[in-house]
Amino acid sequence: MLSPAHVVSALERKRDRLSAFDRLSSEERARYGEALERLAGLDCDAVWRQLGLIDRPGARTTVERVAGEPVVRRFAQEWNHHGAARDWALEVLRERTTVAVDGSEISPSRDYSIPVGAVQVARFVNPHCADDQYIKDIVFDILPPDELMDEANVDGFPDQQVKLRRFALECQLLTEEMERLAGREPLPVCFFDGSLVISFAANLPESLRRRYLAAITGLLHTSQDTGVPLVGYIDTSYAHDLVTMLHILFHPLPSEPGIGDAALLRGPGAQGSMGWGDRSEALVCARDDELATKLSPDERYYERVHFVYLKTTATNPPARLDLPAWVLEAGLLEEVLDVVRAECVVGVGYPYAVETADATAVITARDRERFYGILQEFVDRLGVELRYSRKALSKRGRR
Repeated sequence: MLSPAHVVSALERKRDRLSAFDRLSSEERARYGEALERLAGLDCDAVWRQLGLIDRPGARTTVERVAGEPVVRRFAQEWNHHGAARDWALEVLRERTTVAVDGSEISPSRDYSIPVGAVQVARFVNPHCADDQYIKDIVFDILPPDELMDEANVDGFPDQQVKLRRFALECQLLTEEMERLAGREPLPVCFFDGSLVISFAANLPESLRRRYLAAITGLLHTSQDTGVPLVGYIDTSYAHDLVTMLHILFHPLPSEPGIGDAALLRGPGAQGSMGWGDRSEALVCARDDELATKLSPDERYYERVHFVYLKTTATNPPARLDLPAWVLEAGLLEEVLDVVRAECVVGVGYPYAVETADATAVITARDRERFYGILQEFVDRLGVELRYSRKALSKRGRR
């Protein structure tokens, strides 16, 4: 049971450190804000020349970098009330199909004698057309023991295979939808809930890492081949790709930036302060992470991902959007961003399509209990014994 008095006491003991962190963050944001304004004075060629031969400077500018233009691009639309914003959004989305997928998982539990995992991935397809019904469905898959034993975590129970199955299934469902929607007008847009830059894969065994790479690069290739834009939506991003580039361009700046891109662009400052609907210019992802060092030249794909920061709420930092590079190259970026804005108007700060897919895919603690109840009944019919640990039974009885 949580004791509020003990929590307050512990916080009081760390008061100075918390205050120091806030103060240092403000100072660092101001210094990098000045660097952001200096960047606005350069064009794309000048930035590339200054970055020189550095292979992975965090980010690189695109054709959107024009000398004298601010890094933050203002959104031209203004409304006096939410109803007007919603009318605009519905017009943008009219007869335009948006797709989102999201997933949940049940990792194998040490409380049961038979390790079994499961994934549930939801798909939400909204045609925004009175003549067509939306599609909201799920795909549920079981990973029996033999599919879990290839990779085991340090505790002796495999869970990486479950995470991989969920990720691959999300990519598969989006791939199927992009192939189905190819050539559709107005331009469809597909949402992936998360980053298209999978830095986390660096810490995985090589066999798993390659399967993650195959899934995400296959998704990017399908987007380009079908001409259906893909948006990786990260609501709360701590990435510092832009900040890393600024550090390299404009010495002296802190050698290890503690501020992220979203916090920097949030403001305050003439270049950084963002209002609803404002966005950053598009940047090439050139992240210098551990995964990048492990990729062969044929596997490298970061430079084919662009990122944009988009302000979708009045109070929170901007969200990060990862997009295939072809979207900007084809002149479709503004149209796609308007679709994201419109989805966020309908979803009140978060893309409605992603929100719906998440709500459909979520597996609650009660759902997990129900899953194991169904599993128990099923293996009983097979004549297989499924034992439950006494410790877990005792904990359940106390809660």
